[in-house]
Amino acid sequence: MKMPSILRAALVALVALSANVLSSAAQADSGFVSLVIYKAGWVIGGSGGSGTLTFRGRTYALSTGGLDYGLVFGGSKTVLRGRVSNINRPSDVAGVYGAAGAGLAVGRGARAIVLTNQKGAVLELTGQQVGLMANADLSGLAITMR
Repeated sequence: MKMPSILRAALVALVALSANVLSSAAQADSGFVSLVIYKAGWVIGGSGGSGTLTFRGRTYALSTGGLDYGLVFGGSKTVLRGRVSNINRPSDVAGVYGAAGAGLAVGRGARAIVLTNQKGAVLELTGQQVGLMANADLSGLAITMR
């Protein structure tokens, strides 16, 4: 049975694309991220902060900002540290990370979060939150390179 040339060309293109995707995934690397985020709000909240990315022996400055919508009340400071994976270059950590969540912090509390951006970078962060904050909301965090 002969394979039509269009089908054969599509099959060759699919194999080449698969090899390229697998090659890119195999070359992906990881780094270390440290963030300090200040958050405040009443129904609609905002957050902002800064941090660093350590990747392949170099340190890069980061800025963060975001919006929260839902049940948001109070203010807090959160210090997060952890791993960023699935990045090929430092700029891959930049992007918008979205999450739905709920929490309550009175005084000091622990935080842990896993987020993914549109480039496939995965943040796995843990840390401490200090302040008075109650939330059940949709939130977005934008990270930019400074």
